[in-house]
Amino acid sequence: MSGVPFDDGNCFACGPTNPIGMHLHFDRATEGDGVLARATLAAEYQGWRGIAHGGIVMALLDEAMAHAAGFAGHRGVTATVSVRFRKPVPLEVPIEIRGRVTWQRRNVLGVEGQVLDAGGVVLARAEGSFVSRGTLDAAADRRNPSFSQAVGDE
Repeated sequence: MSGVPFDDGNCFACGPTNPIGMHLHFDRATEGDGVLARATLAAEYQGWRGIAHGGIVMALLDEAMAHAAGFAGHRGVTATVSVRFRKPVPLEVPIEIRGRVTWQRRNVLGVEGQVLDAGGVVLARAEGSFVSRGTLDAAADRRNPSFSQAVGDE
C-alpha cells in the first residue's frame, strides 16, 4: 500500500458500494465556494431517540471537508478536527452538509464543514486541517475510469 490514498468506492460516508454506508454525494456548491450534499439520515444512525449519533455527525463533517479538499484538487487525509455541536441533528428529515477550503500552506489545507437543517440553521460545525498526499482531479477517483485503471488496487 502506497502513501497515496485511493478511493475504491467503499467509503462509509460516500462509497456507493458500501452496503451499510450513508452514500453521500457531494457537488460543487452553486452559491459561494466549497461543496454541498443533501441527505436524510436513516434511523440506523441514531444516538439518542430521534437524533443522529455524534460520531455520525462528525463523519458528515469530516466527509464534507475531505470533498472540499478533493474539489480543490487535493487527495488528502484528516490531520485535525475540532467540532462544535450547536443543535441536535435530526433523523429522517432532509439536511445539508457543506464543506470548503479556507486556507492552504504548502501541503496543508485549512478546511471547515457544516451540517444545516432544511431552514439553513447550522446544527454542527467543524474546523480542521488536511494534509495533501497528492493531486486529485476535481472528479472523484471512481468517477474517472482511466485513473482507477492506471492506479489499480494499491
